[in-house]
Amino acid sequence: MYAVIKTGGKQYRVAEGATLKVERLEAEAGSTVDLTDVLMVVDGDNVKVGSPMVKGAKVTAKVVGHGRGPKIRIVKFRRRKHHQKSTGHRQAYTEISIDKIAAGA
Repeated sequence: MYAVIKTGGKQYRVAEGATLKVERLEAEAGSTVDLTDVLMVVDGDNVKVGSPMVKGAKVTAKVVGHGRGPKIRIVKFRRRKHHQKSTGHRQAYTEISIDKIAAGA
């Protein structure tokens, strides 16, 4: 059984017991979160596709921890103009572990 969820503007294919990194969620480490934006639930041959969400379906996940990804370097350079600018970015993430997928109605 697996589901396709949407969180942080991205879509993820999740199964029970899976661990993944999503955009930062406002939840304490060790707490549980309910992800209700479920786009599709597949249980063997039984497939439920939402329009846009599956009614009553939810994915329960446990927050493992928070962190920041690797540093991305951004360099802006203009040739022959004696101009260069360097910045960086580290994206914050939340690591979650999928506990249960409820198929809904």
